Amino acid sequence: MAKLVSNVYSEALFETALEKDQVDSLYEEALSLREIFTENAELLQLLDHPKIVREEKLEILKHIFSGKLSGEWQGLLAVTVEKGRQHEAPKIIDAFIRDVKEYKRIGTAHVESAVELTPQQKTQIQQKLLATTSYVEFEMDYKVNPALIGGLVIRIGDRVVDSSIRTQIYEIKRELLKMQMA
Repeated sequence: MAKLVSNVYSEALFETALEKDQVDSLYEEALSLREIFTENAELLQLLDHPKIVREEKLEILKHIFSGKLSGEWQGLLAVTVEKGRQHEAPKIIDAFIRDVKEYKRIGTAHVESAVELTPQQKTQIQQKLLATTSYVEFEMDYKVNPALIGGLVIRIGDRVVDSSIRTQIYEIKRELLKMQMA
């Protein structure tokens, strides 16, 4: 299976970051770049505009980021423009952030609850996740979803733990329907 373009570019930058011992600094720049591209959608539209020639796009990047961004990130952005892949920049940045988090064993947990959780409950959930996973740190994302009725739904990557009342009711209903069919 072919690798996504964003993964190829991000892996190359990540290897460079490891070799040069710049993982932390390039990670911080990636977070800033993600914010820049998120808040300034026009920049990506400008870089992707078909009537603006490649050399002008490179000059725009140089003008915006010169002295403000490492040579590694400037070079990567320049290569994406030279290869006509500038529209992939946000995906490359996200992939690099994901790679660094995985390397540093920082997980992201999405927690849904029926009601707002107290700070104590949030701390307990985070401690339990740290104790039961290989991560050393978690970025927690809490959301309230009254449709759950009670309990929690926790997502970490592609893993889901669903202890919500809504799901339990659904399971009971399914079992009862199976019994009726038999």
